[in-house]
Amino acid sequence: MSNEFAGRVVVVTGASKGIGFACAEAFVRAGAKVALVSRSRENLDAALAKLPRSASPPVAIAADLRNADDAARMADDAQANLGPIDVLVNSAGAAKRHAPADLSAQVWRDSMDAKFFSYIQPTDIIIKWMAARGHGVIINIIGMGGKVANPIHLSGGAANAALMLATAGLAAAYGPQGVRVNAISPGGTLTGRVQEGLAVEAKMTGASAADLLARQQANVPLRRFGTPEEIASVVLFLASDAASYVTGAIIPMDGGSSAVI
Repeated sequence: MSNEFAGRVVVVTGASKGIGFACAEAFVRAGAKVALVSRSRENLDAALAKLPRSASPPVAIAADLRNADDAARMADDAQANLGPIDVLVNSAGAAKRHAPADLSAQVWRDSMDAKFFSYIQPTDIIIKWMAARGHGVIINIIGMGGKVANPIHLSGGAANAALMLATAGLAAAYGPQGVRVNAISPGGTLTGRVQEGLAVEAKMTGASAADLLARQQANVPLRRFGTPEEIASVVLFLASDAASYVTGAIIPMDGGSSAVI
């Protein structure tokens, strides 16, 4: 698989940290030409410094993908710097956790901006370019909150559910033009976002974040949370020719925690 990505252009949003960074690193190691996208130039610089050396040095693009103009500029910059985009990995943005009593109409709207529109706005541009060329792959990192309602993740979960429907719908709509669209829905993954959720739950329950993490991992059938690198390995597979007949799939990666079909 490593030689397969040589010369391919990959855009990874939310690439300065967590799952997004793990995906960017995996594609760099596989020989792809990678654009890392994040709102923070400082975080991007730190991410670039951690990446392995490559024959095709990655580029960094600072953009707030909640903003349609920023999303368009990002897509233009990536293509101008690296060439036509072969793979888009959407991992930018995460809706904050809120106790139900803290929800408001504005919180619901902010969650859609943070998660749904930060994926849809770059996708809307790049998928049309891919369709015009007759090939391309889009992979959305969503989250199991779109399938299983969590009381502290209702607004974010609603955005996730919308992205799942969009993933399936876009796969059907653009399959005839040679574009595949898939999604991965992680459960508990050892990133900074997990700590944010634990802090909210600790506030609600009075338990310590460490105790809550231990309990949550004990309830996972595999008895642990996943790692960003494990998510990235499946992203690499979905982007590869080995997955050439996979589209419209939404793959759970939660260690078996959600017994749903």
